[in-house]
Amino acid sequence: QVQLVESGGGLVQAGGSLRLSCAASGLTFSTYTVGWFRQAPGKGREFVAAIRWTGSSTYYGDSVKGRFTVSRDNAKNALYLHMNSLKHEDTAVYYCAADPFGGSTYFPSSYRYWGQGTQVTVSS
Repeated sequence: QVQLVESGGGLVQAGGSLRLSCAASGLTFSTYTVGWFRQAPGKGREFVAAIRWTGSSTYYGDSVKGRFTVSRDNAKNALYLHMNSLKHEDTAVYYCAADPFGGSTYFPSSYRYWGQGTQVTVSS
């Protein structure tokens, strides 16, 4: 049974930082493209960042480029999202997701497995 469990969300002031983690189990994590999406109230699911199985290729949504960094530790079956210079508009539920086929990283439909999400709230 595949499980993706996010952690690290919380309340932070604008300009602050957070690190999200995603613990994966039940899959050969090192062979998956993994990524982060977010969803704010009343909005669709937005691509945030993704990283290929080798860790050598990373991808970012335009709204987070230069502020967020995605990384992975295949030995620990873990995915991370380092978020700096947080803005109020970063407030959302953040989800990690796993794609076994290496498809387009930007579309939710590419990802087979999803976590339950962790809330990030940035106060202005």
